[in-house]
Amino acid sequence: MAPIERDAILARLATIPGPDGSGDIVSLGLVSDIVVNAGKVMFSITVDAARAAAMEPLRARAAEAVKTLPGVESTLVILTAERKGGAGQTAPAPPRAPAQPAASASGKPGIPGVGAIVAVASGKGGVGKSTTAVNLALGLAANGLKVGLLDADIYGPSVPRLLGLSGRPQTQDGRTLVPMQAFGIKAMSMGFLVEEDTPMIWRGPMVMSALTQMLREVAWAPLDILVVDMPPGTGDAQLTMAQQVPLAGAVIVSTPQDLALIDARKGLGMFRKVNVPVLGIVENMSYFLCPHCGGRSDIFGHGGARHEAEKLDIPFLGEIPLELAIRETSDAGTPIVATAPESAHAAVYRTIAGRIAAAVAGGAGAKPAPRIVIE
Repeated sequence: MAPIERDAILARLATIPGPDGSGDIVSLGLVSDIVVNAGKVMFSITVDAARAAAMEPLRARAAEAVKTLPGVESTLVILTAERKGGAGQTAPAPPRAPAQPAASASGKPGIPGVGAIVAVASGKGGVGKSTTAVNLALGLAANGLKVGLLDADIYGPSVPRLLGLSGRPQTQDGRTLVPMQAFGIKAMSMGFLVEEDTPMIWRGPMVMSALTQMLREVAWAPLDILVVDMPPGTGDAQLTMAQQVPLAGAVIVSTPQDLALIDARKGLGMFRKVNVPVLGIVENMSYFLCPHCGGRSDIFGHGGARHEAEKLDIPFLGEIPLELAIRETSDAGTPIVATAPESAHAAVYRTIAGRIAAAVAGGAGAKPAPRIVIE
């Protein structure tokens, strides 16, 4: 199959009139960040932030025009509101508003057919958050729930590797993506759409728009719970999640060491600030048992996350050891909860998942969330 040429994409987009009917979106300089990866084409369209919601038909026309090019299997078209006039000035576009079901108690529209949405987050990277999110999702499924897993880490997606998935998702109507499946759960990740070593050099507004599309333009239903593997920190992705969907709650993953706990407090503080319930803290890499002598070593300290949970009056969900088998199965794409369900480590994940499910079922996420105010 001949490669998809950037010039052919631009030529097709040049047939799309500008927002006010004059010129076209290419000659007006509105098209940027074109990425072609096999049969997947991604690009952004710059629009006025105040009119972003009204520009959805323009976005849809552009997507459909490129979709008809030979060799194009699917498109990801993002509305961004970057202001070209000043250096470094960007403004996030208001979220597009496709048809949604009735709003939840928080005032935010839910995702059709999805019962609850739980974010797994961390204040910093390197604490094993993605491995924890994958095994907790599998633990929830092992407890009899229909589970989906959204990899919201646009810049560093890990879910494809952790679940041993490759290839690209299909579309069921030329627009809605069909999630991939592994070990009985549904999954979606930017890692399915770009090569593993391709850097995602995207600005904040593009990240927010892509995340919104992976939430709302994926055939998730029917699900009891959607687990979202958040990127580390307290940035655009976290705010987008809090703004766009009624989160049932957040789970914070930390190691016991003081440096990790400092950043974990920031994550806790952010979710509290936007009135998202914190379901609890998980202490990952809690301790190490020597496979040769059986001796225990608290490499990163021990009990720090439990103490932090007690101090902040939030649930402590459990301890996960620093264990070679967990690392090996994660790297191999055969997560331990799915491939070694009788192991003690899988039992730990299932227990924590059961506590999360109980917290969600008990209405931990029923508290309405206000509009976000950045001070």
